[in-house]
Amino acid sequence: MMSIMQARIGRERQRYQDHLRLVAGCIPFKFEKIVDGHTRNPQSRLLVLMISSPNRDDLVFPKGGWENDETVEEAACREALEEAGVRGILGENHIGEWEFRSKSKQNNCSLEGGCRGYMFPLQVTEELESWPEQALHDKKWLTPKDAFKLCRYDWMREALTKFLTSLPEDKMNEIREELVEISIMAAAKERSILSSDWVGKTSVMQHLEGSCNKVTVQA
Repeated sequence: MMSIMQARIGRERQRYQDHLRLVAGCIPFKFEKIVDGHTRNPQSRLLVLMISSPNRDDLVFPKGGWENDETVEEAACREALEEAGVRGILGENHIGEWEFRSKSKQNNCSLEGGCRGYMFPLQVTEELESWPEQALHDKKWLTPKDAFKLCRYDWMREALTKFLTSLPEDKMNEIREELVEISIMAAAKERSILSSDWVGKTSVMQHLEGSCNKVTVQA
C-alpha cells in the first residue's frame, strides 16, 4: 500500500526558543520474541530503530523541526513516520532534552545552528511499506549495543542510555549484559574526548550508574 502522506518541507512554521531551533524526535523500539525449543517461556530481546543519511555509514534516530501548529508529541510521531515509516505508542513523558548544533553548523562558533531537542520513546506497532522520505533514509533494527556503536551523535547516545535505564526492571534484566558493555564503551569514550566536545549536559555514565545494580539476576 502506497503512502499518500508527504513530508513537510521548509521552516516557515518552525518553533524557536532562546535563539534555538526546537526539535522533536524519538527512539523507536520493539521487543522481538526469541523462540527457544528448550524452554516453555519465550524470551524476547529489545531492538531499536535507526535511520541512515545519504553517503554516511553512521546512523541516527528520527528527529526534525517542531512546528507551531503541533504539539511536541505530534512532532515526534510525525518525524518517525516521515523518516522511518513507523507508527506506535509514544511515551507519556520525553526521555530528556538536549542542546546541540545542527550538522551543517558543527564548526560554527556563532549562535546560528543551535538546537534544543526533545526525545521520546516510541513503541512501534506498525511499519509501513512506503513512507515519505523512504528514498532518503535506509532503516535498520539494532540491538542497543550496536546502536550505541553506530550512533552519529554523542547526545543521541546519551538519549539511548537514558531510555535503556528507564525501562521496567523486568525488561532491564533482559538487556543486563548489553548495559554492562554499553557502560564500558561510554567510559572509554568519555576518556577519549575533551569535555568541551561532549554535547550532552549530563554524562552518560551518570545515567548508567546504578543501573546494572538494579538488574536482578534470574535463576
